[in-house]
Amino acid sequence: MYVELLNHTPNPEKAIAMAAKLCYSPAKIKELKKDIDIDNSKVKSFIHKLFQMGHFSPFEHISFTFGIEGISRTTSHQLVRHRIASYSQQSQRYVEYEHLDYVVPPKISENKELKNAFITMMKKIQETYRYFLKNEIATEDARYILPNATCTKIIVTMNARSLLHFFELRCCYRAQWEIQKLACEMLMLVTNITPSIFEKAGPKCVDGIDYCPEGSMSCGNPFNLNV
Repeated sequence: MYVELLNHTPNPEKAIAMAAKLCYSPAKIKELKKDIDIDNSKVKSFIHKLFQMGHFSPFEHISFTFGIEGISRTTSHQLVRHRIASYSQQSQRYVEYEHLDYVVPPKISENKELKNAFITMMKKIQETYRYFLKNEIATEDARYILPNATCTKIIVTMNARSLLHFFELRCCYRAQWEIQKLACEMLMLVTNITPSIFEKAGPKCVDGIDYCPEGSMSCGNPFNLNV
């Protein structure tokens, strides 16, 4: 798995503070901008206040773009279920696979016999896929036999509010292992850029808070990004 932060809104904290202050001030936009530029030291505390108030719409004005590769189609199918986002994914219709890259789940990889069975199946699928192509079956039809384990590449753009929701659901230990790993990689990248926005991001139990929306399905382990 490879995850890179390709781009993000410049001065994200200022953009959020500007949008939020506009909601509560009669001042003109130029005056608000000047005030924020002068009072930059208060921007982070203002963002913390927005979290306390539950005022999240200003967070929609900043966005982050990620380049992701080496994840399975299983995980990309889960990822694109997050609707407030933009996605550009490598097409199996137009891209022909000379070699089939795939993800082996850790629990299968731990067992030599199961891993061999998995790899044997992947090789058989690849052989059949190439056989179809050699017999003039178009890639858009040959792809029907490709497994969920097939690796894919995708570029994703989300605004900060959507990311906070994504991290709440997918950093959780009850999320499937691969998308949980992806979410944690993305969280580390954005936290390095703007910790004031994402320092408390993650599932509801972050920082040991005694609350879990999973109820009886809770894992009982408070989330820690650094573990």
